[in-house]
Amino acid sequence: MRRKARRALAACGATLLGTGLVITAAPPPALAAAGCTVVYKVASQWSGGFTGDIAITNTGDPVTSWRLEYDFPDAGQRVTQGWSGTYSQSGAHVTVNNASWNGNLGTGASVSTGFNGTFTSANPVPTAFTLNGTTCNGTAAAPTVALTSPAANTRYTAPASIPITATATAASGRTVSKVEFYHDGLLLSTDTTSPYSYTWSGVPAQTAAYHVQAISYDSSGVKSTTADVPVFVDASADPSVVVDPTSVTVSPGKTATFKVSLSKAPSSSTSVSIARTAGATTVSASPATLTFTTANWSTPQTVTLTAAEAAEANTQATFSATGTGLTAATVTALVVAEGSADGRFTQLYTDIKNPANGYFSPEGVPYHSVETLIDEAPDQGHETTSEAFSYWLWLEAEHGQVTGEWTPFNTAWQTMEKYIIPSHADQPTNDKYDPSKPATYAAEHPLPSQYPSQLESGVSVGTDPLANELKSAYGTPDIYGMHWLMDVDNTYGFGRCGDGTTRVAYINTFQRGPQESTFETVPQPSCDTFKFGGPNGYLDLFTKDASYAKQWKYTNAPDADSRAVQAAYWAYTWATQQGKASQISTSVANAAKMGDYLRYSFYDKYFKNPGCTSTSCPAGSGKSSSNNLMSWYYAWGGATDTQAGWAWRIGSSTSHFGYQNPMAAYVLSNVSALTPKSATAKADWQASLNRQLEFYQWLQSSEGGIAGGATNSWNGAYQAPPSGTPTFYGLSYVEAPVYEDPPSNRWFGMQTWSLERLAEYYYTTGDTKAKSVLDKWVPWALDNSTIGTSTFSIPSDLAWTGKPNTWNPSSPSANTGLHVEVTSKGQDLGVAGSFAKLLTYYAAKSGNTRAKTAAKGLLDAIWAYKDGKGVSVTETRADYNRMDDVYDAATGQGIYIPPGWSGKMPNGDVIKPGVSFLDIRSFYKKDPDWPKVQAYLDGGPAPTFNYHRFWAQVDVATGYADYARLFPNG
Repeated sequence: MRRKARRALAACGATLLGTGLVITAAPPPALAAAGCTVVYKVASQWSGGFTGDIAITNTGDPVTSWRLEYDFPDAGQRVTQGWSGTYSQSGAHVTVNNASWNGNLGTGASVSTGFNGTFTSANPVPTAFTLNGTTCNGTAAAPTVALTSPAANTRYTAPASIPITATATAASGRTVSKVEFYHDGLLLSTDTTSPYSYTWSGVPAQTAAYHVQAISYDSSGVKSTTADVPVFVDASADPSVVVDPTSVTVSPGKTATFKVSLSKAPSSSTSVSIARTAGATTVSASPATLTFTTANWSTPQTVTLTAAEAAEANTQATFSATGTGLTAATVTALVVAEGSADGRFTQLYTDIKNPANGYFSPEGVPYHSVETLIDEAPDQGHETTSEAFSYWLWLEAEHGQVTGEWTPFNTAWQTMEKYIIPSHADQPTNDKYDPSKPATYAAEHPLPSQYPSQLESGVSVGTDPLANELKSAYGTPDIYGMHWLMDVDNTYGFGRCGDGTTRVAYINTFQRGPQESTFETVPQPSCDTFKFGGPNGYLDLFTKDASYAKQWKYTNAPDADSRAVQAAYWAYTWATQQGKASQISTSVANAAKMGDYLRYSFYDKYFKNPGCTSTSCPAGSGKSSSNNLMSWYYAWGGATDTQAGWAWRIGSSTSHFGYQNPMAAYVLSNVSALTPKSATAKADWQASLNRQLEFYQWLQSSEGGIAGGATNSWNGAYQAPPSGTPTFYGLSYVEAPVYEDPPSNRWFGMQTWSLERLAEYYYTTGDTKAKSVLDKWVPWALDNSTIGTSTFSIPSDLAWTGKPNTWNPSSPSANTGLHVEVTSKGQDLGVAGSFAKLLTYYAAKSGNTRAKTAAKGLLDAIWAYKDGKGVSVTETRADYNRMDDVYDAATGQGIYIPPGWSGKMPNGDVIKPGVSFLDIRSFYKKDPDWPKVQAYLDGGPAPTFNYHRFWAQVDVATGYADYARLFPNG
């Protein structure tokens, strides 16, 4: 999976104000409001330090300024740095006054502020708060909840069993309906009767604290603020029993197996007992005892689980593996109907959500992959993308469809909002944005060696027709869209806006033309305060100007945001069928809001009109610069200095067919619950739906595959395209839009991702235009696939020849001169899951039996690749030989650093001409998988990996759920 995004970086002589702790006298606040609620969370914690996150809601009269006060419970807790408010501390007492831009709090309005702090022996959570002198959280109608165990900062030994109990009280005249238990924002369990409790078992060790949380709901559906207690789980000094996998499925009358070994050698021979400790008695284990010695302790031994013929589907049993002086382990066996798709979805969902498998960070953020050593679009596995968040929403929507439980879907949306949709504090100067002057032009160039690109103020730029409409609809100048890439573990060390420490940090990579491969990028912070890099941070690697200003900048990947809308539609549809639509109404409304801002992806990069073939072409006005297609990105940025008078926004001039989402376009223009607020949004999305359908028709090859896309800016510089280049509403055909190393339309996954959305749209609407494209695409894809009972082969790499005809909307013609060839095949499990979903939706609507048979066959074959963490296939990564390449002018490969430029990464890695991918990512040498890559670089065989990419697991899991729903009889 690849993604690139480039934008012009606005620059001016602005100055960044210091972000350290400022203690100042503030003007007296307005009179206290009648009520307020405060939610205080420890967002992340490390040895002696932590990040606090405070959400304030005014439930009384409007105020024009605010002052929050609270006391730390422990004398050693100190605030060291704050944001979105001015912090001061005297002894244990903390005062936070509003910032200049967030003082107004209307009735029901909320504001978030945060800080970094230190502690000595303990870090308990404050419990009493006042806002402008009024006590908060005490008199509101919302219920209350408190965690009575565990105690804050309790230490456990892995694998831990943590008993969680809570008390909850409803307001007068109401009762408590349920209490939900979470860890780090991830739902663990729900209890509907007092005493409210849950035991969180099998918790693995980690350095950072876990956060145990509880929320109570009353009989009217009103929920409490979140109770939050940090706990620690340490590694055991004793040998541990290791089981693989930790959960299995078994069918009635059948068997399943798991492996048992020890984590280290015992002092002498020891026995491990296998016994059922909970659940269905119809599942048994054999043998009951295993013996491990000082010699065979690491050799896995097999345990066989047998389900009786009478075992009932959807029951489960828990087996414990225990021994004297050993840390125990457990295995959960789920009984499913043989080969059932719904049982396999449940199994994969459990695997993905199992903390021991490592798909989520301690904050509850999905990683790109479980494994850390991986380079593709993200250049490290514990980064994350907006794509991963959108897939998480899709997973939870399907989970809600299966179980009727919608809290996890809301949790996913809330986590997305918190971490990957920039807050106002992350984009503080949007109020300085001038829609009549969106950005300063800078050309894109074919090669990284042609950068930095000169900013040219003399090139005309069109007007932005969306900014004022969006500000009017939502009351803010800020953008509600995901940034595409985050460093979840802060591996690079940029932190938040240069603080160097905050986890889940916004970063970027690609920015220098279509030949900049993933092995040739220079990672950079999205908030560049010049603390890292060179004298101008990283800005002068990309743009050339007389001076540079400290700034923030974000890039949206439209396919991810549209997938979030798509997932929200299905969640809304299934919750409505269950009579539970009200439970996700806030998330659904926010999906519509995201779709409103997603219209920026329709626009030319500099808002020039379609058909532009020189920089002097006319600038757009109104909506004339919209192409009505979803382009590769939109981006926005501005000065970090709130006194500086500038911000910018751009679209993208290039559209790839793989990023189109007719399902989202249909939802946003035809489903009332997801209709955006802006006056023209519904019509815009209807126009986009029609244009997207035409785009697929225009790009369909003679064989059936869909070719690349089109651009309004040839070579990224509005050049005239070669004579004879086909056009689509003024846009010029491009075989490999946006990136060429490797070509962006080589990967078959781009076909299945996009056509799956088209198939969902066809299934929902029956549109004949969509059907005609699928009727041709499906046979081509199946003709190039082989599907067996336990293995499969589907297209992997594609090659293109010829070109489409210039589009004639009144009389479309077949592309007899445009051809695609499958040049390699493989077993990409994520692509196979996506392919199976596409076939499932197509078959369910069309009745095509070949597609249905192939969908089931693929899903059955994928299951043969099941392992303890999900599904995985062995991959050979010969491309990792590029990790130590230095720039070669003859081939253009390697990281290009301009002559004379030098700087440093946060860890001290030097950035200068002649460095390699590895030179500025020396942390890779500490990765547990690095030795096999080093052996390859030293002349050995190409390394192999079994990756567990988050998106791939979800594509497979949701494939099972969709097949079970659409073909319940198999």
